[in-house]
Amino acid sequence: MLAVTGWTCQVLVRNPSRRPMYFPHPDGMPNIITPRLQYSATAVRPRWDDLPQDIRQLISRRLGGVVDAGPSAGSGFTSGFAAVLRGVGEPEFVKAVNANDNAVIAACYQREALINQALPIEVPAPRLRWTEETEDGWIVLGFDAIHGGHMPAAPWKPDELASTLDACTTKAEALSTSSAALQKVGLKPIGDGSDFADWRDLAGGATSPSILPEWVPTNRLDALAELETHWRQAVAGHAVLHHDLRQDNVLLDTNGSAWICDWNWPCLGASWFDLVLLLATAHADGHDATPLFGSHPTGRGVDDEQLDSALAALSGFFLVSGAQPPADWSPYIRQHQTWCGEVALRWLSDRRSWTF
Repeated sequence: MLAVTGWTCQVLVRNPSRRPMYFPHPDGMPNIITPRLQYSATAVRPRWDDLPQDIRQLISRRLGGVVDAGPSAGSGFTSGFAAVLRGVGEPEFVKAVNANDNAVIAACYQREALINQALPIEVPAPRLRWTEETEDGWIVLGFDAIHGGHMPAAPWKPDELASTLDACTTKAEALSTSSAALQKVGLKPIGDGSDFADWRDLAGGATSPSILPEWVPTNRLDALAELETHWRQAVAGHAVLHHDLRQDNVLLDTNGSAWICDWNWPCLGASWFDLVLLLATAHADGHDATPLFGSHPTGRGVDDEQLDSALAALSGFFLVSGAQPPADWSPYIRQHQTWCGEVALRWLSDRRSWTF
């Protein structure tokens, strides 16, 4: 669940004739109770000067000389170093972490490097330039930086949402099946080794509903559990999914094209699943997400029950995760999870004419 800002990269040619689509919700913006985070300021990261001297020297050699360091990225939910750095050439986005201090983040960086190098060139993602692993446990990655890279505005602007949906189309076309390179990396089906069973646990008493926010409609637990039961078959497929596609994992360049970042969690499933959380956040901002989903190439032919099962699974997972004790490794993660759970549940409730 990583997210960064400030990347720049060469711009792929996109179809300039695509017009932004905006379906305003007929009832306006839903009443979201959970405060929305400022996603550009969720991370607690070291600065350039906080890195050990030998790591700064390593990066300087890679960048060809003295480094002009930008501010550390404010987005994301990890403590790894992440910033745009400039040497003698083009700027690069550099990530660094010591595995001895945080083995989980280091493993994510290693996985991200493998995935990034295996992505087809058509996928609109910043490209990995180099990696370094030191004997004392440091993992350092250097990526292309995206010219003028910035996260989409919150609330979503229609043109920025349209560009992001265009990027999702391009990604889905390039990843409709797993390439030989991605097969070598080893991608598992969505939910492999785990299950979205949170509403079922709540309805059956394995988890106490008292952990949930007061506004959650506990009178709908049985209906939510029933929808959740069908999530696995609903989202099954052979497409490669980003599997963490949120507003703060998207960057827009100076041309307005969208780039999808942080490929840490890819898996195999139905290509439309990447739209679910993304459009739930758009629904929270007053966009009518259902016609946006239905008009997207990946959403055509998906029936209502499939989408509702996915929304039920995601909402339960995020709401139960957000109710867990605070995480000292990420002070904002629980609020983020609760907000994601609420926006998914609000969209589902709107689709099924539930009130709460």
